[in-house]
Amino acid sequence: TASPTPARTTRPDTIGLRVYFFLGPSGDGEGSLVSVHREVPRTLAVAGAAMMELLAGPDRIERSLHPPMTSEIPPDTLLLGLAIRDGIATVDLSREFEAGGDSASIRGRLAQVVFTLTQFPTVDAVRFELDGEPISIVSGDGTALDRPARRDDYVAQLPWIFVDQPGWGAPLDSPARITGKANVFEATFQVELADEDGRRLASQVVTATCGTGCWGDFSIALPFDVDAPQAGSVTVWAESAKDGSAEHLRIVKVRLVP
Repeated sequence: TASPTPARTTRPDTIGLRVYFFLGPSGDGEGSLVSVHREVPRTLAVAGAAMMELLAGPDRIERSLHPPMTSEIPPDTLLLGLAIRDGIATVDLSREFEAGGDSASIRGRLAQVVFTLTQFPTVDAVRFELDGEPISIVSGDGTALDRPARRDDYVAQLPWIFVDQPGWGAPLDSPARITGKANVFEATFQVELADEDGRRLASQVVTATCGTGCWGDFSIALPFDVDAPQAGSVTVWAESAKDGSAEHLRIVKVRLVP
């Protein structure tokens, strides 16, 4: 079984987890992965619950965003099995998973599954099966799966500044823990937390562990104060080395909690 990641929820009988959809096109051109918060009934089978939420796709509100959230996973894909052993999650999906789509779509749906399952500390990589049969190549596309897939295999599906936590729609209390990956000039970018009226509650210049051609990790804590639960946002962007303008802008909608 997968170990749950600690995440605030709105009810004691639920557990918070993340699924990964696409948000775009964005300022970076193509759509890119976005982390999305989900609350499910409390369970020990959190990885299976996460996969079921992923296969259900974006909800009505998420689909109505501008730009909308989308999923590259065919909507009739079924979860047939899931086992975790020695850091490897073996996920068995129905054959619909590989149906249709070009190379970008195939890589996108693989990335969605890999990021969803590797959010759990007991999962380092993912092995794919279709209808109970191990696969080494996704038919029709030729994408190789000759070894368990890891997050680093799919960084091309990320925005240049990727906020992994909090997920879109997550409850956020103080100090706000914000983590993710970035590949920006000199590894430096900006983070701002705002309330429902757009007023800045906190901001910080962040330096990832690598940048300018390589992906680095980041993790910060932003103290803030609100009087009542309300909508809020986490905004990330880098300043252009050319003219100082904002680039790689990404906004994550959250729920602020006193």
